Amino acid sequence: MALSQFEATGTDPLLALAVLLLSVVSVVLSLLIAVVLIHGYRQGPSHRGMLLLAVGLILLITIPEVLRVGLPTATGVGTIGQSVVVTACELLGLGTIVWTVYGGEV
Repeated sequence: MALSQFEATGTDPLLALAVLLLSVVSVVLSLLIAVVLIHGYRQGPSHRGMLLLAVGLILLITIPEVLRVGLPTATGVGTIGQSVVVTACELLGLGTIVWTVYGGEV
């Protein structure tokens, strides 16, 4: 597939491709960290906080990155709707991490 086949609305196709690649890298890295946290959780029941941190990380990075690409591609959700959904997911992830670190079971 040649680079000339890519089209991007409002920007250079190379820039759009770079942004997409960076999104993929952040999703892969967050999933790798989540796998390590889940492995720590499986060491025993006293490590429940590891599972909650993995869930928070996935809600903070993985799901929002997928939504940023998937919502406009697969649905007719506008920019404002996309922003609301992505930000809500990020806040839920941050809340999960903060609750785990400061008030939950670690």
